[in-house]
Amino acid sequence: MLDIHPMWLLLLTVNFLGLIYILNILLFKPLLKVFKEREDTVKSSLDAAKTMNDRKEDGLVRMQQELAEARQKAKEVFETMRSEGGQKQKEALSGAEVRSAEMLQGAREDLRKEVEKARQALRADVEKFSDEIVRKLVKA
Repeated sequence: MLDIHPMWLLLLTVNFLGLIYILNILLFKPLLKVFKEREDTVKSSLDAAKTMNDRKEDGLVRMQQELAEARQKAKEVFETMRSEGGQKQKEALSGAEVRSAEMLQGAREDLRKEVEKARQALRADVEKFSDEIVRKLVKA
């Protein structure tokens, strides 16, 4: 049967408790400290990543708003330029129409003058021809 010696039991218990105390000082506390530091580092890294992600989201939202504003401004500038271009085109067309009407009027005046000169020349020629015809008829 099993014999339990109280002396050996006491010696083994003291030895076990002593080893636990020494291991606690040399191994368990440093390991727990390393694990705690690692946990704190991971937690701070996760918090920093979350903060950066939040800033990234805020930046994206702000960038999208600025982009929408820039697009709106560009659209307004485009529409303004378009309307100004249309107005300038209308002004140029109306100016060209006025100049062409003036040129057409000038050409008509020149044509009338030429027609009048031609009529006067023809009248003078008609009188000459009629005089010649009368002379030739009288001679004949």
